[in-house]
Amino acid sequence: MTAAPFEPEFVAALRTLFEQRIAFNRFIGLRIGKVAASGVEGELLTRPELIGHYTHQRLHGGVISASLDAMAGLAIMAAIGARHMDESPIERMHRFGKLGTIDLRIDYLRPATGERFALRGEVLRLGSRVASTRMEFRDAAGELLATGAAAYIVS
Repeated sequence: MTAAPFEPEFVAALRTLFEQRIAFNRFIGLRIGKVAASGVEGELLTRPELIGHYTHQRLHGGVISASLDAMAGLAIMAAIGARHMDESPIERMHRFGKLGTIDLRIDYLRPATGERFALRGEVLRLGSRVASTRMEFRDAAGELLATGAAAYIVS
């Protein structure tokens, strides 16, 4: 069974929240790609302010961690939105007020070098109080650079 696609208004509201209203996401330049109940995708472009190792031009690990945390949060927003399709897009947007990270684990597999990175987040379980997620951080060629797993409070 596949979930109905989200309304353009809901996706636009998520994009505004994620890319503009969350100041840190705006600062590092996170952008939303795909938004679906099954998972979300985004991208990050390298900028000098995001480099952690100046000699090798590697992306800072904190940027990777924060990006994966943000993508998991977005995946939860999509899952909550899909769960409440009987509500209007604006009503669903009000359901994210209590969303917060409980536990976050990031495994750094390879150095993050390059100009463009692809991110993915998905919800493994959405409970009434806690959600469990997993995330991926890849380079432009699709090489897996980091993975994440996290738990979030949702109520």
